[in-house]
Amino acid sequence: MATRRIIGSEKTIFEKDDHPEERSNITPAVPKNVIFKLLGFTFAMIIIPIGSYFLTVHTVFKGNSSLAGGLAALLANVVLISYVIVAMKEDDSERQDGARKPDSKKDQ
Repeated sequence: MATRRIIGSEKTIFEKDDHPEERSNITPAVPKNVIFKLLGFTFAMIIIPIGSYFLTVHTVFKGNSSLAGGLAALLANVVLISYVIVAMKEDDSERQDGARKPDSKKDQ
């Protein structure tokens, strides 16, 4: 009496889990264009300040590494602020598109 018999009309655990009519959603959570923008700004955050430091330390500032480092820090902040602005504009455009197009699942 410790085990339970399965009645023929009753489904087993394995049969209950199978849902062949439902397809799994394999779309990425983040769109590709957002990932590409993030990668672009990441490379810009690395290349622009370091490149500006080494380009200006001997040519523009004549060996003054403090001024070249200050310019590099300034340009890093410019890249960061531009990323924030692009992200905010993208978020606003998604909100406007969402207001124009009602969710198709709600209509069904």
